[in-house]
Amino acid sequence: MKSIVSASLVASAALFWSMGSQAQTARPVLDFETADAIRDHCLAHAGQAGHAVAVAIFDDGGDLVSFANHGASPAAAAVAQWKGRSAAIYRRSTRETAAWNVPTAPMIAAMEGGVPLFARDGTAIGGVGVSGAPSEFDAECGTRAAEAASLVVSRTEE
Repeated sequence: MKSIVSASLVASAALFWSMGSQAQTARPVLDFETADAIRDHCLAHAGQAGHAVAVAIFDDGGDLVSFANHGASPAAAAVAQWKGRSAAIYRRSTRETAAWNVPTAPMIAAMEGGVPLFARDGTAIGGVGVSGAPSEFDAECGTRAAEAASLVVSRTEE
């Protein structure tokens, strides 16, 4: 009986050891520091242009990571979140999703100003939504802020 228990323990240890030795691939993720840098860059760009905007940054699962509203209306703050979540979940700009003409799709934004965030290798890591200025400026602001953080707003083609 003692040898069966010992053999079982050795087999279990070998199994756990082999599981830990398998190579794991690191997947890029949106961290708080990068999200805050995107937010701050966009707010600075908007301020220089004379716009009061709200900026919302989401991870690839649609969870809010960073947010600020510097002088924009409460409605603009809600719209920035709507745009950012849509861009993160659908992994497309809100300008593109607006053209899909499916307004009943869950969490889909139908106005420009949200852009998806991708790591340089094409991995989707989130989205940024901006609201409070003209929609074209909102999209530009999010795009410039993403690029300043060494991210891209469209998936690279393989």
